[in-house]
Amino acid sequence: MKKVLIVGLSLFLVVAGVFANGSQESATTEQGAEVTQGSVLNIYCWNEEFQVRFNKYFAEKGLVPDGVTVNWIVTPNEGNAYQNKLDEALLQQENAAANDKVDIFLVEADYALKYVDTPYTLDVNNVIGLTDADLSKQYQYTKDIMTDSNGVLKGVSWQACPGGFIYRRSIVKDVLGTDDPEAVQAALSDWDKFDAVAADAKAKGYFMLSGYDDAFRVFSDNMTSPWVEGNKINIDPSIERWIDQTKLYTDSAYNNKANLWSAESYQGATKDGTVLGYFGPAWFIDYCLAPATLDDPDAPQELGNGSYGDWAFCKGPQGFSWGGTWICGAEGSDNIELIKQVMLTLTCDVDTLVGIVNDYNDFTNNVEAMTQIANSDYSSAFLGGQNHISAFLDSATSIDRSNMSPYDQGMTEKLQTAFSDYFNGTITKDEAWDNFYTSVLELYPNLTR
Repeated sequence: MKKVLIVGLSLFLVVAGVFANGSQESATTEQGAEVTQGSVLNIYCWNEEFQVRFNKYFAEKGLVPDGVTVNWIVTPNEGNAYQNKLDEALLQQENAAANDKVDIFLVEADYALKYVDTPYTLDVNNVIGLTDADLSKQYQYTKDIMTDSNGVLKGVSWQACPGGFIYRRSIVKDVLGTDDPEAVQAALSDWDKFDAVAADAKAKGYFMLSGYDDAFRVFSDNMTSPWVEGNKINIDPSIERWIDQTKLYTDSAYNNKANLWSAESYQGATKDGTVLGYFGPAWFIDYCLAPATLDDPDAPQELGNGSYGDWAFCKGPQGFSWGGTWICGAEGSDNIELIKQVMLTLTCDVDTLVGIVNDYNDFTNNVEAMTQIANSDYSSAFLGGQNHISAFLDSATSIDRSNMSPYDQGMTEKLQTAFSDYFNGTITKDEAWDNFYTSVLELYPNLTR
């Protein structure tokens, strides 16, 4: 196997052939150099989500060329372990053995910009070879997130992650007299209405939200200014509003003081739980909330197993997005054509993206596919038979991530940590801000308060 090192992001690859009948074929660069298909495709990721989709919609369809081994390097996100593992590999990329080089790696929204403005990510259009026409049906914000400061697209995603409010039907019906998604949306269409329903829910013995951070992503995604302006830390009014609302909800017992991802948070969604609702996108519904509602996790996911099926979805007070996973091609890969085929199949092919929704209840990154699903007889058993995709559409088309910065993940984590003691009443608001700035400036010493 011959390995060709791609030097710089300006190198334009023109594909001379495709993988026919599973054979290995070569491509040529603009300068006429031959690029040989590698025998190992190394994919770096943090869980099995992409692996499952890759296997079902790519590998099992015979799209991996004969003689190519797909090698998964899976490192959990906890403690920054995944990024550390990936960074180590990328730093060694130029000198790594041919079969050890990174070919594909995944990134999340919170730290995507860390890799976008570097030479480690390949130009999706001019190097990998996807065209504007190939990408035309993807939601614009998913491309904006992965576009570098020179306007170069550096990664693509199979999913879009618009969010909304996932509510417990039986609880909402007790509070509002109806569980119909349109009627519930009308009752929760702005924050003043949302707060009023929270008070009504409390009077009935329910928590509006589970904990401190449940609404954070709604507010942070609706910031109108970035976390950092110049080198100065900037606090957007939307963040101030989240803090004030969360303090109100904590002091008024509108939430049960749970931390996001904790057992206490998920306990509120069980059969005997008393939490009215959770904010989240499609992946949160399928991967996080639905499993938490089951009395018997080994029994079928169906009505009667815990609170499964006693849920519905509406947009809520504001549209927002949360998360997302992007596929990046790594500089130095000898699998450019294979990376292109993976990207095309998993992020551009309408049939694949419709299939992912039907099989995994995901919201996929294709306007045509999602419109098709929204107008179909698709239904979610978890959501009591609701076709919630239509409720996502409004959020998906309105998402604006132009205020993203490389500091987003650190700011989010430090803010939530610093203010938990304030919400609990053990420190003042000013002390919480001092703790936030101290921790942020330790993390980013180049910034100023």
